[in-house]
Amino acid sequence: MSDVFFVGCGPGDPELITIKAKKLIQKADVVVYSGSLIPEPILKLCKKGKLYDAAGMIREEIFDVLYKNAKKDKLVVRLHDGDPSIYGAIKEQIDNLTKKGINSIVVPGITAFLASAAALGTQLTLPGVTQTIIVTRAESRTKVPKREKISELAKHKATLIFYLSVHLISNLVKEAIAGGYKKKTPVAIVYRASWKDQKIIKGTLGNIAKKLKEEKITRTAIVIISDVIDPETYEYSKLYDKKFSHGYRKAKKTKN
Repeated sequence: MSDVFFVGCGPGDPELITIKAKKLIQKADVVVYSGSLIPEPILKLCKKGKLYDAAGMIREEIFDVLYKNAKKDKLVVRLHDGDPSIYGAIKEQIDNLTKKGINSIVVPGITAFLASAAALGTQLTLPGVTQTIIVTRAESRTKVPKREKISELAKHKATLIFYLSVHLISNLVKEAIAGGYKKKTPVAIVYRASWKDQKIIKGTLGNIAKKLKEEKITRTAIVIISDVIDPETYEYSKLYDKKFSHGYRKAKKTKN
């Protein structure tokens, strides 16, 4: 029996795939991939393997393909967009394989919210603004614990990042404001981050819903609510301050 590899292939740009992930796909005998979320150039890396589109499969069918081929000692890759550990449903797959005596290995990938930050040309934490990032999703058919309601998370005034939630933007706005964000708080929506058809919509909690409606975007987008998007002010990092010493650099003495 062979291991099953749960591989993240990055957010969309085929060049944002890790070397390890690329090698595994190229050598794979079987690749089960996440539908249209995986770019065609990445699928073409699989020269000899058999491809299975998970978009048209149910949980049991996916597990069957992974298990039977691993049992035959084939190189099996379960290919996820972004990073497998973020909304990737890998836990249930790994646990079921473990019960059958199959070991799993997770290969991380660049996730969409990092590609979104790159597209915005910003950093998600800024001294004097926030040092915290909260990654979540809005409640819809998938429930969230009461303590993780948007209005509760918004109380932290941190950088708030949403997956799988752009179609619920009106509710996001309502709950964020109820939790304490001001209507003027900057919001950025990045559609298909790093893909060729990437699109960025920027606004505030007061107008982002209207702007998004005009763009007719209802899926495959990251929503970021934070003052870091367009800060009124922020502090310089102490890391490179000449008067700040740390383990790798001693503070320089200034001449009188």
